[in-house]
Amino acid sequence: MNSAAKKRLILMGLIIVVAALVLFAVLGSSSVATSLNVAQAASGDYEGKKVQVSGKVAEGVSTVDGRTYFTITDDEAQNELKVNFGGAMPSTFGSGITAICTGKMENSVLVCSELLTKCPSKYESAEGALTVKQLLKNADIYNATKVKVAGYVVKDTLKDGTADIRFVLESQDAIVDVAFSGGLPDTIQEGSAVILTGKLNSEQNRFEAEDVALDADVAARA
Repeated sequence: MNSAAKKRLILMGLIIVVAALVLFAVLGSSSVATSLNVAQAASGDYEGKKVQVSGKVAEGVSTVDGRTYFTITDDEAQNELKVNFGGAMPSTFGSGITAICTGKMENSVLVCSELLTKCPSKYESAEGALTVKQLLKNADIYNATKVKVAGYVVKDTLKDGTADIRFVLESQDAIVDVAFSGGLPDTIQEGSAVILTGKLNSEQNRFEAEDVALDADVAARA
């Protein structure tokens, strides 16, 4: 092979290497999400781009054809962004929690491909709380009255914030369905000892919780 051919071969090799590096850089940068606040994401300046946005989940979560639709706002609720997500919802998801949403902006909507929740752990003492058995036994007294109830989350009943009934509560061999639209403590799991504040709805045979906290004195049972 003469020197001219060698030079052409080396030049072609360099061109291929440079092209590969440029392609890698472009693809690599396109996979990185830009961190934005709600106002920036809602501005319309990031259409078609991958972004990550954190915000508080507003009331009005709905599920249609396997996708969950919700709105996140900034802390002052002055700006909002519509989000839809087609994956499995975290059990801690609910109104009032902070959702970290990653996906692509499409027509001013964040089509989310990854969803994380940031909900602080809440603990409360069971002192003065009723058991489920006491609550149901005296339903005529406690119906529609704000009370505190202690018990355990029944296995295989814990749901995310798109469900009306979030879990079943058990104590003293009695159970009751628990309705709650807010965010659950971030470490809640099946078997967790919890303290609920809310009202019994005898007509619908469920406890409508206003707050759910972990029992500060009891560990989750197996």
